[in-house]
Amino acid sequence: MRTSTLVAATAGTIVTGLLAYAVYFDHKRQTDPEFRKALKRNNRRMARAVKEEAEAHGAMQREVIKKVVQQAKDEGFPTDLEEKEAYFMSQVAQGESLVAEEPIEAALCFYKALKVYPQPKDLISIYDKTVPKEVLEILAEMVALDSGLKLGSFTGESAAPESHGVE
Repeated sequence: MRTSTLVAATAGTIVTGLLAYAVYFDHKRQTDPEFRKALKRNNRRMARAVKEEAEAHGAMQREVIKKVVQQAKDEGFPTDLEEKEAYFMSQVAQGESLVAEEPIEAALCFYKALKVYPQPKDLISIYDKTVPKEVLEILAEMVALDSGLKLGSFTGESAAPESHGVE
């Protein structure tokens, strides 16, 4: 017996076996109510496990976000105008380079840039147009955690003092 004949016969047997199993499985799925119930039960279990895993991942991510925001606050931010400008530029550049690989680190860089920007509300509108949605959602959580972040007109800081009462 030739090797090619043996290989063809083996492959034919395997394919026939798989086809027979598929027909058997389909017949059982369509006719056996217990089998259908078991399949539904397994699907619900898997869906529940996926949901629980996603919730656990989300909780873990929120903890990481809290920790990095607190570290950034503890490190502090520059106060000199020139230092702020340089810091802002470096953080935005670093955030843009990290967007694809590290969304939390990229969001942290954008958050740090937001902290030193003179009008954070304007910068947020720019981020809305340029930053990917996943990173923007992380950034939104970071902003929500920082009660000291001034968002322009929401805090009343955008109005210049000399414009009051001058006509």
